[in-house]
Amino acid sequence: MSAYLVEGGRPLRGTARVHGAKNSVLPILAATILCRGVSVVHNCPDLSDVRASISILEHLGCKVSRTGDTITVDASELTQNDVPDALMREMRSSVIFLGAILARTGSAALSMPGGCELGPRPIDLHLAAIRALGAEIREEGGALLCALPGGHMAGCEINLSIPSVGATENAMLAACGAEGTTVISNAAREPEIVDLQAFLLALGAEVRGAGSSVVTVRGGNVLHGGEHTVMPDRIVAATLLSAVASAGGEAEILGTDYRQLSTVTAVLAEAGCRIRSGADYITIRRDGLLKGVRPIRTAPYPGFPTDAQPPVMAALTRSEGTTVIVENMFESRYRHVDELCRMGADIRVEGRVAVICGVDRLRGTGLKAADLRGGAALVVAALGAEGRSEITGLTHIDRGYYGLDETLRGLGAGITRA
Repeated sequence: MSAYLVEGGRPLRGTARVHGAKNSVLPILAATILCRGVSVVHNCPDLSDVRASISILEHLGCKVSRTGDTITVDASELTQNDVPDALMREMRSSVIFLGAILARTGSAALSMPGGCELGPRPIDLHLAAIRALGAEIREEGGALLCALPGGHMAGCEINLSIPSVGATENAMLAACGAEGTTVISNAAREPEIVDLQAFLLALGAEVRGAGSSVVTVRGGNVLHGGEHTVMPDRIVAATLLSAVASAGGEAEILGTDYRQLSTVTAVLAEAGCRIRSGADYITIRRDGLLKGVRPIRTAPYPGFPTDAQPPVMAALTRSEGTTVIVENMFESRYRHVDELCRMGADIRVEGRVAVICGVDRLRGTGLKAADLRGGAALVVAALGAEGRSEITGLTHIDRGYYGLDETLRGLGAGITRA
């Protein structure tokens, strides 16, 4: 069992570059099957979720190769239209392949995705969007069986009850294979949606509106291969910023769009960090003890990102004053709190509300990650703690952070993987 061994109390200094966004790579890889050609995708981190996506593509009949951070997908011929249970379990967001498989082959069979560490993630919105396009979907023996009784999907109006990122992406991919125009209202506005649109445009699709609440797709185009560079991972950037806020010091985070992280940097600035931003970098400096901040409420983009909540909370455990966090996105987003409290943090949780009463110091100890972002929060806390921490459960962290220990060592952190 691998673990991070962290010697806390060392200020971080230097420069770090952010790798490609996990939440952007996955739908883009799913989109490669829409075309009968070769797609080249750059800036793809070697994450476990990315490897699972490659396994799904290969099962479907694609030829996939990786050179460094570039993945090449030849989707000229598909031999399968299903995602078996074993592959669905490797990556919980595998349902993103549904719309693309259906658009390419006219039918699809996927195992029902389960919940995750953050609680159940219903796919009702995904299925409702695809049904609106004319698909027939039935559940049979734990599988989703999808077909097109009319022989094709037809453009329509899709109104999402909540701005789900996954449902927006699935609807966009399916709509590329529909005849006519599809209008997706109350669409998610996350930057990763904009990145997916950019890739679809490179394939020859007609898509507009990504980044707003209305996305329009004109389907029916014959798509070709394309080339695209994945956007930087804004949550990795938020984690590195939180790490400096926790450990102290000064660092420059390169390859990130400060506009996508304005809610996070505003909180860190209010807590006492000095923040400076440029076209593709953010610098952060923290000297004294942090201060409690006004209530943080997670929300869909452009609100405070739920994925940034755990590492920011970890940094604020050592502060003067009290901070209240309201988690509006996931019901089980506080699984890291008990581990932080074992380090000496004073955090009280009631439902979706967490109250962080700042303490002067944390103590290093044995810790176990229970989910992806919660695991990152434990690393952030350990960097600012006194003594040594041993963090297990790295399979969770590896889903979204590539070489996190190497990146932090580059900033002077005392962290190794054993």
